[in-house]
Amino acid sequence: MPVTAFLLIVLAAFAHSAWNLLAKRAAHSKHLIWFSSVAESLLFLPLAVWVLADSGWTLSLKPIAFLFGTGVLHLLYTESLLRGYRAGDLSVVYPLARGTGPLLSFTGAIVVLGERPSVLAGAGAVMVTSGVLLLAGGISAFRDRAGRAGLWWGVATGFTIACYTLVDGYSVKTLLLSPLLVEYAGNLFRTIVLSARAWRGRGSLSMEYRDIWKEALGIAVLTPAGYILVLFAMRIAPVSRVAPMREMSMMIGAYFGARFLGEGHAARRVLGSAMIAAGVAGLALG
Repeated sequence: MPVTAFLLIVLAAFAHSAWNLLAKRAAHSKHLIWFSSVAESLLFLPLAVWVLADSGWTLSLKPIAFLFGTGVLHLLYTESLLRGYRAGDLSVVYPLARGTGPLLSFTGAIVVLGERPSVLAGAGAVMVTSGVLLLAGGISAFRDRAGRAGLWWGVATGFTIACYTLVDGYSVKTLLLSPLLVEYAGNLFRTIVLSARAWRGRGSLSMEYRDIWKEALGIAVLTPAGYILVLFAMRIAPVSRVAPMREMSMMIGAYFGARFLGEGHAARRVLGSAMIAAGVAGLALG
């Protein structure tokens, strides 16, 4: 992997972990993602216009379809992630979300495509599963009704991550769409869809915004910055290497949850995150 791609992914991992910390802090807000999406749409509008103007203001049907697809998938991603944060700890939901995507892809290749994984890939799958269980607190965590919802929403988020990674990777590598345009299109779709909900709750928007505006603004900057860095990395390195390397953010997220949110069990959760990251590396290299 080129050094430039590696550095882009490292910076993206810190940005991604930071905005997830902000999202967890303000997860009680019903319109957090709408606030941040509107802010992002306004902040990045000049750049999006510049990119479209540079392309001659023309896009064929296929790129438009993929931009629409990324909008749907990223909306599902943010909705499932926020539901997970309302139900569980950052240091559990975040690594689960980041770690299960590659594992789901691995399982699907065996069941649907009949692939036969290498020993290294099989060991990676075992590491991911073990890390997830350790992170969640063992098998008993799935019997605990109070925290079970957070676990399942984390897995659901991982599924959407696997889907949008493939769609967006194809968009920037094969269709040669600008990473900024891909990110902006997904955010604009999310803004439009969530505006209906915001309109219905418009009576409380001002009070809610005063409570979480700092988190919303931080997410509006960090989310596109982190993901655009990843998309640029996908242009110069294989998606199969970039996607697993993004999982280094799991360890950062687990540390943030323990350090800044007082979620406890720091050693166990960081160890579990490290096991998931090692397992994802095995899946990628195998």
